[in-house]
Parts: sequence; structure tokens; C-alpha cells
Amino acid sequence: MAILKFEDTELEVNDNESIKESSREIGVPFGCENGMCGSCIINIEEGLENLSEQNEKEEDLGLEDNQRLACQCSIKTGTVKINF
Repeated sequence: MAILKFEDTELEVNDNESIKESSREIGVPFGCENGMCGSCIINIEEGLENLSEQNEKEEDLGLEDNQRLACQCSIKTGTVKINF
């Protein structure tokens, strides 16, 4: 099991699973959910290496190295700490 952290909250996520639903639980705002609008941009504070690689949609938005779209990324394993 992987762990998604936000402030004092820790949520278990299955390895290699999208973090979209877990992110929704902690209040990340979502719009289109298809990687087009950028409303679910999260900042990765720790564990960037534990996430899937940026996909084309994320690259097209020109995200910073420590930013991801919660609707597009998966946590491979380990712990990831986010904020938004």
C-alpha cells in the first residue's frame, strides 16, 4: 500500500493506483478530470519519485517539476506528500 499525505491526513492508496479519488477526499478541486483545465494541480512536497511520469497532458500545461495533475497521476509505491 502507498500513502498519500496532506497536512495531518494520511490516506492509503493501492500501489500503481490513480490518486484522483484520494485527492478528492482531501479537498483537491476538480474540473474536467481529463487533464485539460488544470484545476487539480497539486504541489508535491515529498515523494515525487514515487509517482508515475508526467504524461503529455501534464507536459502541455507546462507544469513545474514539482507539480502534477491529481486527475492524471498514479502513485507507484511509497509515500507522497502534497499540497494545493
